[in-house]
Amino acid sequence: MNAVDALDMVQEAIWTVIVASGPSVGVAMAVGIAIALMQALTQVQEMTLTFIPKIVAILLMILVTAPFMGAQLFSFTEHMYAKIETGF
Repeated sequence: MNAVDALDMVQEAIWTVIVASGPSVGVAMAVGIAIALMQALTQVQEMTLTFIPKIVAILLMILVTAPFMGAQLFSFTEHMYAKIETGF
């Protein structure tokens, strides 16, 4: 294994993490913006109001997208094992 192979592996690992976590991060951002807008309009600055809906939305999104995330991680793992098996 040389430096190019190592960089390819790291790049693929980072891309897999970005793709797998993208839906959850997107929902967290959307819920956060909606709550911030609501707080700005009503001038209610309660700290728990921001955390609880985000946590619930992220957990629901993880439940919905768990098969997709698992498939991404499985595909990455299979690809890495195939590279190890063939000697890069």
